[in-house]
Amino acid sequence: MSFVRYNTDDSVISSETVVRGMWTADTASLTSFFTSSLVTSSHYLNVYDTSTTSSLQFAIQYGHLNGSGSSDINSAVADITPTRITYGQYRSLIYNDENSSFTFGSVTSKDFFALNIARSRFKESIKPGSLALKLSGSSGGLTTLTLTDDSITNGSVTNFIGSNRYYTLISGSTGTVAATSLQGISGSYGLLFPDLGIILLNPKALSLSSGNGGIGLSINTGNGTSGNPNLASMYRAISGSAAKSFTLQSQETVSSRYFFTRVKNNEFNYTTNPSIINDSGSLLYDTLIDNPQTYMTTVGMYNDNNELVAVAKLSRPLIKDFTKEALIRVKLDY
Repeated sequence: MSFVRYNTDDSVISSETVVRGMWTADTASLTSFFTSSLVTSSHYLNVYDTSTTSSLQFAIQYGHLNGSGSSDINSAVADITPTRITYGQYRSLIYNDENSSFTFGSVTSKDFFALNIARSRFKESIKPGSLALKLSGSSGGLTTLTLTDDSITNGSVTNFIGSNRYYTLISGSTGTVAATSLQGISGSYGLLFPDLGIILLNPKALSLSSGNGGIGLSINTGNGTSGNPNLASMYRAISGSAAKSFTLQSQETVSSRYFFTRVKNNEFNYTTNPSIINDSGSLLYDTLIDNPQTYMTTVGMYNDNNELVAVAKLSRPLIKDFTKEALIRVKLDY
């Protein structure tokens, strides 16, 4: 077998950002919402796009600093509830400590809703500016609110909590802030963490009346509450007849390395296939002595130990003899 070493100028690296719809079959807008009656939990509520449980889209969680909104996991251990555990988990994930409090705008909050996108769907990150989450209110489903992030209005400014990039949620499907007094009352609608695949919603903002920028969302903060009714409240706000629209896109950076495989006229003209030799060691086809021909179908890439590490297949066999040269571009994505 013949080998030809690649030179430094035989390869080049390129990167591009690939944007896809977030949901099943790379669709950008989710308009059908289902939950499973087979799986019930006080910690989370899974949301699917069909009545089967094979197409998980995202999960809803509710966290509260003091554990309100759900009952104790063990009656012998007070104040250890699903909502308190959820609050602590997200605080450690986002703030990387156990003492920080969640802040929306300039207002500190004891609770939040988390929309946790299925890991396999958001790829590398959520695409900023692609969010359009429509929520319906509790008054007959007539009051609606559409949330997006402020990546459009905020220009090139990127904010961080620790090492976690985030954007603030605002109202308006095109990134335009609605004229409400929300900032002074409850801070903001929430935060988008694109690299974590998490959308945090501010319950206090959503529970406001429509005149103050909310949807009148019912929030249960009672102690010892059976189950976690706030999960159902948020699910109804998302899947209500006046809502049913959750638009989101994923993005990932795909790096490619191109290898330009140059096959000169005097190279790779003789086959190494043993089937062209008869039992006595002579060529079966005498024409191959003076006019050898081969058909290239594969480019094998080896390391310095002659170990095959990558294979590139040609779309069709390429004839090669002493009168022909070839330049084959091999692309490796990673």
